[in-house]
Amino acid sequence: MPPAPALRLHLVTLGVGDLGRAIAFYTAMGLERRDPDTQGVAFFLAGHVVLSLYPRDRLADDATLADTPPQPFCGQTLACNVAQEDEVALVIARAVAAGGTRVKPAQKVFWGGTSGYFADPDGHLWEVAHNPFFPFDAEGRLTVPQRAAS
Repeated sequence: MPPAPALRLHLVTLGVGDLGRAIAFYTAMGLERRDPDTQGVAFFLAGHVVLSLYPRDRLADDATLADTPPQPFCGQTLACNVAQEDEVALVIARAVAAGGTRVKPAQKVFWGGTSGYFADPDGHLWEVAHNPFFPFDAEGRLTVPQRAAS
């Protein structure tokens, strides 16, 4: 058997209760929708990853799982890093204006940066952070420093 290809993250698909509402929210957040003529799904450019929105019940069916009610915290977050500390609060405010909910205001955190949280209209949790130790490269990708294992 040949070796498997490397695991890469290309798309993140969110199951949503109301596709039109979710499309409006992520458009208001400034994401560029691609292929808008395709019905029943939406794709947005989100940096170097594509954000996909798909009806929650159909996503569960596609994965052959039961569509259980959303939980307040499901053990995962999406994250958006920003270049400047004050941009954390600006992104959260934009999310609230677009119909999201502020979960935690922007604040200094123990590791030396600033972060806060919002939830989209379906409850998907987003962290917005400024990490002065993880800069962006020339193409806007977050760089995580390579440190020797201890």
